[in-house]
Amino acid sequence: MRRAWTSPVLLLIAGAGAATGLFRQERPWAGGVLLLMFVLLAAMTSPLLFPRSIGALEARRRSAVDGRPVVFWRPGCTYCMRLRIRLGRKARRLYWVDIWRDEAGAELVREANDGDETVPTLLVAGRPYTNPDPAWVREQVSSSR
Repeated sequence: MRRAWTSPVLLLIAGAGAATGLFRQERPWAGGVLLLMFVLLAAMTSPLLFPRSIGALEARRRSAVDGRPVVFWRPGCTYCMRLRIRLGRKARRLYWVDIWRDEAGAELVREANDGDETVPTLLVAGRPYTNPDPAWVREQVSSSR
């Protein structure tokens, strides 16, 4: 859990430090804008942007029942963020597994990627796909039951 929040917290600390310097130089607008940028970056790299994660075993069980894909991801991954943002509201129809919280999910990703924890890795009908095109993923979500 701690590892997922390390990057966002460090971004907030760095942003607060940089903004404080600008505030002390009597440049409040620049400080406020800089602080806002760091807060937005922290939010984007935090687990808050993603739908609630479940365990890999539960996600695979649910996927077997309704045919929805399973996404294995980790906080701070730019490719995972790109996929999540490009999916929009359809992202809620997928099952998301945070590999930093779920060892079974991390193991499945390592098996699918020759020992690497490359994410996002999708599991569609039991078959893994590493870093797929978001348009293709939208098609898979639309075609699932």
